[in-house]
Amino acid sequence: MDLLEMLGIFGGLALFLHGMQMMSSGLEAAAGNRMKTILERLTANRFMGILLGALITTAVQSSSATTVMVVGFVNAGIMNLNQAVWLIMGANVGKTTTGLLIALDVGALAPVVAFVGVAMMVFLKKPKTQHIGQLLAGLGILFIGMDMMSAAMEPLREVPAFVSLMATLSNPILGIAFGAVFTALIQSSAASVGILQTLAAAGVVEFSGAVYILFGQNIGTCITAVMASFGVSRDAKRATCVHLLFNIIGTVFFTIIVMIFPLTGLIESMVPGPMAQIAVMHVIFNLATTVLLIPFGNSLAALATRILPDHPKDEKDGENGMRLAYLTPVTAGGKDGGLGVSVIVVDQLRNELHRMLEMARQNVDASFNAVLEKDVVPLERVEQREQYIDFLNKEISRYISRLITIETNERGSKVVSSLFAISGNIERIGDHADNLAGYTKMLVWKDITFSALACEEVRQMRDISVRAVSALFSSEAGSPEWLAQVAQMEQKIDDMTADFRRDQLIRMRDGICSDEACILYSELLTDFERIGDHVLNIAQELAKAKTML
Repeated sequence: MDLLEMLGIFGGLALFLHGMQMMSSGLEAAAGNRMKTILERLTANRFMGILLGALITTAVQSSSATTVMVVGFVNAGIMNLNQAVWLIMGANVGKTTTGLLIALDVGALAPVVAFVGVAMMVFLKKPKTQHIGQLLAGLGILFIGMDMMSAAMEPLREVPAFVSLMATLSNPILGIAFGAVFTALIQSSAASVGILQTLAAAGVVEFSGAVYILFGQNIGTCITAVMASFGVSRDAKRATCVHLLFNIIGTVFFTIIVMIFPLTGLIESMVPGPMAQIAVMHVIFNLATTVLLIPFGNSLAALATRILPDHPKDEKDGENGMRLAYLTPVTAGGKDGGLGVSVIVVDQLRNELHRMLEMARQNVDASFNAVLEKDVVPLERVEQREQYIDFLNKEISRYISRLITIETNERGSKVVSSLFAISGNIERIGDHADNLAGYTKMLVWKDITFSALACEEVRQMRDISVRAVSALFSSEAGSPEWLAQVAQMEQKIDDMTADFRRDQLIRMRDGICSDEACILYSELLTDFERIGDHVLNIAQELAKAKTML
């Protein structure tokens, strides 16, 4: 094999992988949020779950993307482990369509498809149409890459060393191991199966040996979900375990079947061409494994629970008592999370922000009460929560900044940007509550006392502040009516601030309050007003995000 042929193989592989990435990105931009909605409405019906998993995976041409989405939804509490089992089974069925498409040998049409797609991207201005064009261009480029690889690999049949290597892979264990490792490296079973079909079409690998590589490829595709399960909830890890169990059980079962019965010979006699034979075997593997395991779906979930049981440390916080409870890694091993990343993350971010907002609400309530009671005892807990709020804001901000760099969906980017702004505003509410805690210490250390009128005003501040922050948890959050109500509360806070400042001036003139008390009270009013401002900022961002989902 000369240099030109080697370049043909690598160039074809590059085009193939880039085509798949373009397809995924185009579909993510065009329909990512719609897929999320479908998944969220999943019922407990096993057959509906399998059908949905298969359809979504067929559409996105990536079982890894579907499985990562499932892991994310389990982690976010949107679905339970038993529901996830059916989606995972469906994803394994749906992933076989890429091999079937390749087996159809539509390479002659590939340049036309690519041209149409690129023309749509370049000459049409409507974003939705451009995304569809990106999907078509990716499909065309994928097949052009396949043709390049196929042509460049034909001379490999004459290379003794390569033929010898392929011959060793007819050993079931070596073939399965090779398929699993290779697929894990490129993190795409669709791509690895396509490459295997190309090798078989070039006569480099026999179908009887290719089946073992194919079985291993089904195990290797689990690597993306495994990476996505780092740092997530126990149930989310179990969903990944179910994915692994499905493919391992299928591999063991079919390896035994192929070794005992002439299944490969039967397929060769009935299906023409090695590419089609591999595609058919891939379909049989995943369909038969799904049918075999449908009665045992709940048992698979139970087995995953036994393999990954609950243990005490799962109920504890991480280092220094601080951890992210819902977010899963955006990238793993330096590779982008792929299709559906922001779709998954929106719900996880919301849950994480709810935790953060609840801590801020508790601090606002506790700090106002501490001022009223001149009690420094609760302030240690307030300080701990404030540190936790700062930690969450830092981690969420870092997470979102990484996500924005790989987000291809314009609407998704805007939603994530709104959540970024919300995190910053919650952190500022926490800061103002912490300021209130500081005033309590000053009141105690310097023995400063507010007048009865000032204390009554502080009670009113506490009540409306807590009510305003609590409104952000409403199930109606984001609606125009709800936003109007929050805006009214914020205006009420502004009016109260103006009234209380005027009353303070009267008390100062009448000599009712001391100079130090007046200074502290004035600072307290400023923090009170700022809390209202940040609540309104959060409400506006929530309303903005809702219009884009």
